Amino acid sequence: MQVPLLDLTQQYSQFKDELLPDLASLCASQQFILGPKVAELEEKIAAYCGAAGALGVSSGSDALIVALMAEGIGQGDEVVTSSYTFFATAGAIARVGARPVFVDIDPRTFNLDVNKLEAALTPRTKAIIPVHLFGQPADLDPILKLAETRNLIVIEDACQAIGAEYKGKRVGALGDYGCLSFFPSKNLGAFGDAGMVLCRDQAKVERLRILRNHGMFPQYRHQIVGGNFRLDALQAVVLLHKLPLLDGWSSARQANFTFYNERLANTDGLITPWIAPETTRHIGNQYVIRLANGKRDKVMAYLKANGIGCAIYYPIALHCQECFQYLGYRPEDLPESLKAASETLALPVYPELTAEQKEYVASTLLQSLKQA
Repeated sequence: MQVPLLDLTQQYSQFKDELLPDLASLCASQQFILGPKVAELEEKIAAYCGAAGALGVSSGSDALIVALMAEGIGQGDEVVTSSYTFFATAGAIARVGARPVFVDIDPRTFNLDVNKLEAALTPRTKAIIPVHLFGQPADLDPILKLAETRNLIVIEDACQAIGAEYKGKRVGALGDYGCLSFFPSKNLGAFGDAGMVLCRDQAKVERLRILRNHGMFPQYRHQIVGGNFRLDALQAVVLLHKLPLLDGWSSARQANFTFYNERLANTDGLITPWIAPETTRHIGNQYVIRLANGKRDKVMAYLKANGIGCAIYYPIALHCQECFQYLGYRPEDLPESLKAASETLALPVYPELTAEQKEYVASTLLQSLKQA
């Protein structure tokens, strides 16, 4: 049996008949940049996430960059974030000229350890970027409280977590900004790169709007320097067709998540994902297990040899990346991030998995542990 890590062809078949006429209409109009479809998507995503406003941008990475730019964060400033996440989180900080400051993770959730956050703050700290990794919210209340007392900006990296809920509230709309990615592999994926910035203050959306288009307003007048962060209308059309299906897809991921947790429970040498009590909705963007005692690579090889897609998210903690060596971190400075990078493995959890496929993944995984 073959079980890929992700199968987007099955998803496409669910809505292509309704999508293709709209794409043809867009092509006939030849209006591919921004426009009414982007505005409609912004309105609907803001409503879905409970945000005051939203602005479509070119990617989740650019969403992080433009949010930092909107607050004037740059040279001489520090921004605190997790060391165990996708590169774009810290890359955005460096891109605007600020200094990434890494905090270790809670080993149960893989999210930023709030108990270690305050010690990372300095007079140069201007913002905190908590990451809602793999679809589970970070513990936001203590982060938001600390930010308020220190007058810091909170930018939620919700690129893997659209629709996830923290204490009954959708993430992305709880900090000053929330950044979403619509990369094709996400729960809500475009047909290429696309992203969005959410704001709880509508006035900030207008500054983002100017920054998105080279800092230009009105036409050909530039009071500030922005970037080309515009969202293509084609991606908006695709996402507008997918958005009504999102909750069903997320529910299917949650069901698959629960199946694995129950099927793999109490297995020696394997730790299943833990859902924190304050997480009232985990959207299951990834299903990530931990395999200790050096078993991870052997198990991964066994699964792949038996037709099962799997992947390591993420094999190198950010404080160990070559491009960040100038920051002066030693690998052992953030031991939980280092350990997670050596133990984690993601299994297929996409909505269209059949019962037979899930059972095959679980049984093959259990068999692999006997071989490792």
